[in-house]
Amino acid sequence: MSSETKKDKKQKSGFRELVNVLVVAGLIAVSFRSLIAEPFNIPSGSMIPTLLVGDYLFVSKYSYGYSKFSFPFGAAPIADRILDNQPKRGDVAVFRLPSNVSVDYIKRVVGLPGDQIQVKNGILHINGEASTRRQIGETVVGSGRFVRKAKVYEETFPDGHTHTIQEFSDTASLDNTIVFTVPEGHYFMMGDNRDGSQDSRLAAVGFVPFRNLIGRSEFLWFSRDQATPLWQIWNIPFSIRYSRIAQGIN
Repeated sequence: MSSETKKDKKQKSGFRELVNVLVVAGLIAVSFRSLIAEPFNIPSGSMIPTLLVGDYLFVSKYSYGYSKFSFPFGAAPIADRILDNQPKRGDVAVFRLPSNVSVDYIKRVVGLPGDQIQVKNGILHINGEASTRRQIGETVVGSGRFVRKAKVYEETFPDGHTHTIQEFSDTASLDNTIVFTVPEGHYFMMGDNRDGSQDSRLAAVGFVPFRNLIGRSEFLWFSRDQATPLWQIWNIPFSIRYSRIAQGIN
């Protein structure tokens, strides 16, 4: 056998080994992303102050069991959910928008199946009981002539779950709603930035079917102020929000 042939065989063997490694690595990555945890980033301010634009987080895929939306391209032949586990009120969950399942949303679960949800003068009511609010700060949003002041509250649901929300006023368009009765197999979702969130209070979102839930938000693994463009490489270290890294999500 010529040295040329040996060399060719060695090259082919090396190429096959590389392909095998890449295939196995790809399968492991897809399995981890589908079954264990998936990374997401926050592109909008609807969950301020809990989540900021530029936050990167991990969502546990096993928390609520698995539907077809747990897998890439919705390819799994699952009619509803398997190994299902019901969300808890107060969870921050990622879900597919009912009106366009190609779009991911992230909001807080405020209404469970059978609950009655209403907002009156900015106060969230669950089954006729008012949540309590305690102001813990203020923040300024915008710049120049477009500055707005917002109040930051610690909100406590009637069942005791506590988290933070942001309100510009208690007289905005979504601060007084009808009574929503959550259908079986659905959930009522709201953003913590109460006057800046498109959520279940609007028909564009509405009640979210259980099968549309992707997972529960667990913790931040990175956060960066998006005001600093990526091409300004020298400023990137100063744009990282180091205090938010590895922070749990409540």
